[in-house]
Amino acid sequence: MWLLLPHYHFSPQSLKKVKKLVKILYNKYLEVGESQPLLLYIKIIVFKQKRAATLAASIATTLFVIPVLASDTSLTEALQSVTTFTPEVELVESPEVETTIVTKWVGKGFTETETFVLDFLQERGITDRAALATIMGNIRQESLFQTNICEGGAKTGYHGCHRGGFGLIQWTTVNRYNGLGEFARKYGGDPNSLHTQLRYMVNETQWVKNEHIWKTPNQSIGTYMNAAYRWLGWGIHGARTTYANQYYTALTQIEVEVPAVT
Repeated sequence: MWLLLPHYHFSPQSLKKVKKLVKILYNKYLEVGESQPLLLYIKIIVFKQKRAATLAASIATTLFVIPVLASDTSLTEALQSVTTFTPEVELVESPEVETTIVTKWVGKGFTETETFVLDFLQERGITDRAALATIMGNIRQESLFQTNICEGGAKTGYHGCHRGGFGLIQWTTVNRYNGLGEFARKYGGDPNSLHTQLRYMVNETQWVKNEHIWKTPNQSIGTYMNAAYRWLGWGIHGARTTYANQYYTALTQIEVEVPAVT
């Protein structure tokens, strides 16, 4: 007997079980000779053996109860054609995600690295324009936002910098330089990467002692710069204040939609 069947997706083990059940139903069909008792028998098997039986019952019903186009092909050969299964999928409507509007600072003409640092600082709760501009100005003075730079300008990477400061904020003392490497090893990071250096930066004691000042809004760049000195302990002020004012001018506040915190 041959018929046109949909294809089914089952594991080899499950398919064996399906074929076995169809043959049981076939023998039962030959025994009862009528559709109604067979359908009752199908219901019993489906109840007992669930998934495989459901498919077997579906195939058997198609094979033996519903009139189909048939040939002399054997039952075994017909079953061999049953190889895949496409179950009916119930479409579930996704729940609507509640959102809220928040404000954030973005920088005009910022590089990808500058934008990443700006976002990182805001995610830590530093939202004052002058505070953000001051920190950004200090990082620019120290390294031009280059994480692999050694003092003097050579891009040596962490392990190649043996004198002076290194990295985003030019870690200079032995303890702070070695601390970056130890932090990277402990947390599986790369001492040359921006992400690792930022995480290390905000975990240093020097940062932690001053972060509350940058989180206090409505202060002047001068006030925030004093905190930056205590954080970095620079020897040369350089263009820090100039850079801070430039960043202040470049920052613009926008509104963005984000998932609501529940």
